[in-house]
Amino acid sequence: MVARTGRAQRRTEALSRERITEAAVELLDASGEGGLTFRALSERLATGPGAIYWHVANKGELLEAATDAVVAAALAEPAEAAGSPRDEIRAVALGLFTAVAEHPWLATQVSLQLSHGPTKSVPLRIFEGIGRHVGALGVPEDSWFTVASALMHYILGSAAQNASNARVAGSVVDRAEFLDEVSAAWEKLDPDDYPFTRAVARQAREHDDREQFLAGIDLILAGIHAR
Repeated sequence: MVARTGRAQRRTEALSRERITEAAVELLDASGEGGLTFRALSERLATGPGAIYWHVANKGELLEAATDAVVAAALAEPAEAAGSPRDEIRAVALGLFTAVAEHPWLATQVSLQLSHGPTKSVPLRIFEGIGRHVGALGVPEDSWFTVASALMHYILGSAAQNASNARVAGSVVDRAEFLDEVSAAWEKLDPDDYPFTRAVARQAREHDDREQFLAGIDLILAGIHAR
């Protein structure tokens, strides 16, 4: 009995929270939130549910851990890069944009954490990752909160919308065909009711998502500089 307990303890120690979180991210990427079950996780880790529950209390905690791990990784590389405050903000923004694009479930989980309040770990990570460069831009301290919030809302909103569009396009046709359909539909709109939308129909067909996203960041940063 003592030997068996010792083996069980060693297995529990080997099965770290980090390893469980990595496996959860893999399941989420492959099958979405619905595919993340403790049974599927046990099979992937070749262990029993009890060993997982030793480290993670429930699915909600597991989702938070997975979200935190992906966001932390997205922010880690820009944090190591040397550059101007403007370049570093662009790097943080692009890192988050890419993370949301590569992990289709991430936008929903970040939004859930935001809806539960600004004290959750992921919103705090993102806000700090952006905000620590705002002062270096020359923004007056009494405007730090407003500027960092505006950047954060644009980054997360744009990244989530892009991921949503990618899912819609992927479920029907490839991206180029999807944009062709959108552009063709816009070109057929009533010119009196939708003159602007018709005018940019071709731009919608030809645009690059990342370039468009970064152009928005540059517009915000240009406004901050002008102010």
